[in-house]
Order: sequence, then C-alpha cells, then structure tokens
Amino acid sequence: MSNASKKDMSPGQLEVVARLFGVLSEPSRLALLQALHRGPLTVTQLMEVCGMKQALASKHLRILHEHQLVKRERDGISVHYEIADPMVFALCELVCGKMKRDARCAVALFHPDI
Repeated sequence: MSNASKKDMSPGQLEVVARLFGVLSEPSRLALLQALHRGPLTVTQLMEVCGMKQALASKHLRILHEHQLVKRERDGISVHYEIADPMVFALCELVCGKMKRDARCAVALFHPDI
C-alpha cells in the first residue's frame, strides 16, 4: 500500500491516540500493566508487586480502566483487575525493541571494543 493511498487520521482520532500515549507515559501505570501481564490480580496484590500505596494504585487503575486498558471484576469485597486489551503489550514491545536497538547502536558507536 502506497503512502498516497493511506488515509490520514482526523484531528479527533489524533487526540485519542495522544491521550492513549499520555496514559502510557506514566511509569506507575506501566508497572501495573506489566504486573497484570502475568494474570488477574487484586489491588492488594498489585500494591505488593508494584510497591505502591493503595491510593496511588487505585488512582492509576481507575485511569487505566477509563481508557479501557484494564477491566475489573468484583468478587465479594475484592476487585480483580486484568488486561482488557492485550494490544498494549504489542505497543510496548515495539517501543522497548526500539530502545534496545538504540542502546546497542550507542554502545557500538561509543564503545566499539565491547
């Protein structure tokens, strides 16, 4: 498919994409997503795994839920969170892959003997 035949995103679509990247730009949210990659967890479990206080974990989980990146299910007094859209991990793999390539290039450039 040529570049000429690709449709540009509308300003509204660009705004939605920018908001998603904004949500993913917070390290605490990335830590929560990373923990949930292994499977559903309660807020208490997420606090322990991520080393967060309850208020901070709940705040970031609410934001992730509002952006449909996680879903939650109540089980009595506990709430279990899980990944709602695994696409987020494909996106993270792309970004992390780029960072690894950039790091290898920097090492090769500044330390060719390594």
